[in-house]
Amino acid sequence: MKAVVCSTLDGPSALTFENIDAPTVSAGMVRVAVKAAAINFPDILITQGKYQMRPDLPFVPGGEGAGIVEEVGDGVTHLAIGDAVCFTASHGAFAEQAVIPAIVTMKTPSAMSFKEAAALTITYATSYHALKQRANLMEGETLLVLGAAGGVGLAAIELGKAMGATVIAAASTDEKLAVCKAAGADALLNYTTTDLKAGIKDCAPRGVDVVYDPVGGDFSETALRSLRANGRHLVIGFAAGDIPKIPLNLTLLKQCQIVGVFWGAWAMANPADQAANMADIFKLYGEGKVKPRVEDSYKLEEYADAFACVSERRVKGKVVLEIG
Repeated sequence: MKAVVCSTLDGPSALTFENIDAPTVSAGMVRVAVKAAAINFPDILITQGKYQMRPDLPFVPGGEGAGIVEEVGDGVTHLAIGDAVCFTASHGAFAEQAVIPAIVTMKTPSAMSFKEAAALTITYATSYHALKQRANLMEGETLLVLGAAGGVGLAAIELGKAMGATVIAAASTDEKLAVCKAAGADALLNYTTTDLKAGIKDCAPRGVDVVYDPVGGDFSETALRSLRANGRHLVIGFAAGDIPKIPLNLTLLKQCQIVGVFWGAWAMANPADQAANMADIFKLYGEGKVKPRVEDSYKLEEYADAFACVSERRVKGKVVLEIG
């Protein structure tokens, strides 16, 4: 099968496009003919050896995809050959076939395209888990989304609105903010041309209840300082590259929480809750309240261009590889 292969931990530029043997199916696993796979920021980190999980070399990167079940391992009862599915894993999606644990593979709604399904799971499941289980976002609260034009950011906007929150979207360009507005954001903040502290205060004079932060870097502390009492700062990731060092006395003075969100580990440890979350997300999709935005799509062999789009932070929404 054709696949993108990581043989050294030197980043996306060192990836190769090869013909390799398809992996075998064991108990509890399924083989999926991959039709589409999305590129996420963790896919860059994993090729650099900087992610929480480090597969043995060589490996096929790619943490989320969609396709058709071709083979089912022993003990799998909720899936059958021919099912249209989406899946998540630490790696394996950037290939014509992927063998994935059945526990992280789920049937998709009939109206959902493979590209949409590939672009939905990680971003929407991460954001929904963050807002529901970690932040307990309530109707009427104010949510500030940093990096709002990225995949998880747009998902957080849509889900925050569906949960009844007022959403402030912060991004680096007016073009990106236009996408955030189309996703339903109530207020827009360009943190390249506007001071972030002043901008948040203009949008929310009394402060915000929840900060959704996939960016890190210089913006995190400023956003944390914008919280009201009992506010929650959700740590999603560090797209800016720098992991901020927050003065812990702020949590005392602000009477707030810094809350870590590691959706992948939570989903594996709580499969029933994860399945319930996905059922909620699929229902919202059917109601037209969420819709994955696929900004660009590339052929599998064009993976280098797709990775560049993500690593250079040019994407608004998701980048997808079309396969097969």
